[in-house]
Amino acid sequence: MSNKNGVLYVVATPIGNLGDLSARAQQILSQSDVIVAEDTRHSRRLLHHFGINTPLLAMHEHNERETCGRLIAQLQEGARIALISDAGTPLVSDPGFHLVREAHGAGIPVSPIPGPSAALAALSAAGLASDRFVFEGFLPAKRIARRQRLQALAQETRTLIFYEAPHRIVECLEDIAACMGEQREATLARELTKLHETIRKNSVGELCTWVSADPEQQLGEIVLVVAGAPAALSVEEVELLNVLQPLLAQLPLKQAVALTTEITGGNRNAIYERALQLKSEEKNAD
Repeated sequence: MSNKNGVLYVVATPIGNLGDLSARAQQILSQSDVIVAEDTRHSRRLLHHFGINTPLLAMHEHNERETCGRLIAQLQEGARIALISDAGTPLVSDPGFHLVREAHGAGIPVSPIPGPSAALAALSAAGLASDRFVFEGFLPAKRIARRQRLQALAQETRTLIFYEAPHRIVECLEDIAACMGEQREATLARELTKLHETIRKNSVGELCTWVSADPEQQLGEIVLVVAGAPAALSVEEVELLNVLQPLLAQLPLKQAVALTTEITGGNRNAIYERALQLKSEEKNAD
């Protein structure tokens, strides 16, 4: 790698509230030789707010490949280039992949400047499992293709994150209900960090009814977080439950555990923990 190589910075920008632009991001944007943006008109307003006068260059899905060569050449000559998107973290449902890939291929350092992300912001506030998740971006615009994709994801056990256009949100919720069931838990996060921020968790069916009845919820930037499908039980787990559950319904916990251990030959401690879990689930259901 040449010592004169510059650096490509991948800079996250606010998804709504301008106060979310970090001091480090402001410094990098101010000190870069050029800022590469998806929509220069949109980004110019952001830069103007912070008094940043760095030149802007437009790069979007229609010109990304042809622009890459010119930018790589500038980086090889020592330029410091900042890549931003219209909002949030670049490359998450936004252009920039080819530039970052080419920079790596040319031995040019790529440095992320972390910050806002609509997907992670929604997940953090969704009230759904967040230890394992899948980001799916935008579903297909056409209903047939959208339902095919949702059917393929119906048995995914990880939490699902989607972006959706406001004019399609009702149809999208209808399709999720049809493919994954109306009772599947989900959270709709709209206009995150903005004045009319809305975060609502409910079943998909209830969310669909609510959004359909309120045109205001069909406006703005929308993230849908959908609970994963229940994990399929193993054969051993099914056999254990077939013994343990009827005994728990008729006998005290310790006696049910003892009999289940004797019948199945399983580990007593593991069966005891499973019995406690079943009792807890039964209590919560009530």
